[in-house]
Amino acid sequence: MPNRLAHETSPYLLQHADNPVDWWPWSAEAFEEARRRGVPVLLSVGYSSCHWCHVMATESFEDEAVAAHMNEHFVNVKVDREERPDVDAVYMEAVQAATGQGGWPMTVFLTPDAEPFYFGTYFPPEPRHGMPSFRQVLEGVRSAWTDRRDEVAEVAGKIVRDLAGREISYGDSSTPGEEELAQALLGLTRDYDAQRGGFGGAPKFPPSMVVEFLLRHHARTGSEGALQMAQDTCERMARGGIYDQLGGGFARYSVDRDWVVPHFEKMLYDNALLCRVYAHLWRATGSELARRVALETADFMVRELRTAEGGFASALDADSDDGSGRHVEGAYYVWTPEQLEQVLGREDAELAARCFGVMRDGTFEEGASVLQLPQQDVVFDAERIASVRARLLGKRAERPAPGRDDKVVAAWNGLAIAALAETGAYFDRPDLVEAAIGAADLLVRLHLDEHARLARTSKDGRAGAHAGVLEDYGDVAEGFLALASVTGEGVWLEFAGFLLDHVLAQFTDPESGALYDTAADAEKLIRRPQDPTDNATPSGWSAAAGALLSYAAHTGAEPHRTAAERALGVVKALGPRAPRFVGWGLAVAEALLDGPREVAVVGPADDPATGTLHRTALLGTAPGAVVAVGTPGSDEFPLLADRPLVGGGAAAYVCRNFTCDAPTTDAGRLRTALSG
Repeated sequence: MPNRLAHETSPYLLQHADNPVDWWPWSAEAFEEARRRGVPVLLSVGYSSCHWCHVMATESFEDEAVAAHMNEHFVNVKVDREERPDVDAVYMEAVQAATGQGGWPMTVFLTPDAEPFYFGTYFPPEPRHGMPSFRQVLEGVRSAWTDRRDEVAEVAGKIVRDLAGREISYGDSSTPGEEELAQALLGLTRDYDAQRGGFGGAPKFPPSMVVEFLLRHHARTGSEGALQMAQDTCERMARGGIYDQLGGGFARYSVDRDWVVPHFEKMLYDNALLCRVYAHLWRATGSELARRVALETADFMVRELRTAEGGFASALDADSDDGSGRHVEGAYYVWTPEQLEQVLGREDAELAARCFGVMRDGTFEEGASVLQLPQQDVVFDAERIASVRARLLGKRAERPAPGRDDKVVAAWNGLAIAALAETGAYFDRPDLVEAAIGAADLLVRLHLDEHARLARTSKDGRAGAHAGVLEDYGDVAEGFLALASVTGEGVWLEFAGFLLDHVLAQFTDPESGALYDTAADAEKLIRRPQDPTDNATPSGWSAAAGALLSYAAHTGAEPHRTAAERALGVVKALGPRAPRFVGWGLAVAEALLDGPREVAVVGPADDPATGTLHRTALLGTAPGAVVAVGTPGSDEFPLLADRPLVGGGAAAYVCRNFTCDAPTTDAGRLRTALSG
């Protein structure tokens, strides 16, 4: 019999709807039930493309005896961390504080007042590697709850008090300057892997936001070292197994230092951020590799992640059926020499093996290889390789596909909108701009209510019940602002303004200017989450700062500019100490130091000169520059006010720090003015 998850919108929760465990979604009713029964709450947090979440589900949550024990002694609550990042953040902070590490699946035992007292991540069905079995953990917690309740309450109270004492003190509210950004660059240089690209050791994550900072820093200062790190890292990733050499798009991370073997799930947020970074790398350097990867990644998102409603799905699983009924990680993507020969014939199989680094012994498991594009002295016949690629991709499409998490997350769709709008504009691909508009329309239609409040998720055209968090407001506003610059439609600037007004009213501490991840009127948890560090995505804090700064440049809105500057105080504190974990914050700080520049292009809509100036403005590398385009006298954008044609023709106006250049009709002069 299905449990209470059957009516949820989260694909992860729906995967557990037929478990013998009597799951509850996170709700006040679940905690009331625990109070009524006098039992603790077992909180299990995961997400649909998490490999070990599936393993623990198969081993424990689908086991009738384990489920019966859970149902008898606990109220069991299942949370999708992507749907409730606030719940995840609060308890993950507790897990990390108590154990020194965290991860998913996350298993936390709570009192009926939601106070945590025992933590873990994955627990195996039998004791192994020094870990107790899940059954032993359940027995131990039940015993402590029954026999030592006062001790449990004391532990829970201490943990909550400790968490409350971890409020962020982020220095003063002054903005980061030249010195802090130079120190951040120096810190990145120390962590840089000069041999392989990227930062740090294994596992290696794609550092999209750090690369964005490096590109902006190069544009503003001319630093060749910053550009070199950005270029080399992007090239190594694009040639590695972390990049899908057949279908485009990036996996979540590489398990090794060389980018060879990925953790195979593909996340919308990684691909949106990386698509935009490669497009910006092309803008800065003209790199053909960057152009190809940006377009292939954009095409991957549209082809494989777009939903029927026009939004973008969250993720593709790492695992899929290997053809024998077993669910195996990477089965969809890897190849043996024999499989190549079956598809291509011997001669082309040998060519493919050389080109894509397919080894006789394999680079992955069981003799299979992850396709790469290793640097070689040989020049391959481009047409022949294109034919090989097409045939392998066609054959791969016949394999059982990885599962897709179909929920639409507002924040990640905001990132995708920005990436697709800009990539479409740079490479003359109006279809990509249309895809961005389709996703933006869905967010406005389905996720935004009449008070400009965002729903965090939707699925199959139905909005989820959970309120948007700060990253949703920041990233969606960022997407809308990019769309406004590309399309010349002022309505997107207007929608961004609604969202950012909400940030000022509901997410900002009026005293310090610090930002919170949840709204002032959101559900109260044991602690109000607040994290300024960029991890897999921009933190809500830095996403909001960036969008506030761009909106202020567009509109001259002083409260938004001031809020952005105050929020960037955290970058002044963290940038020199932990630059890898505040990449987007550093990128926003670069925009602030550069102005950012405000560009208004006026001209008749059908005049090619207007189009040329608009495109030139979009291709400017000045960090965070904002662009408005429209006809003379248009009220679509504040930047177009009092901006006449010059000599009867299209013209561009560039302003920065309350000072404006003379208007120009010459694209070359505009390019120079926006070259950082």
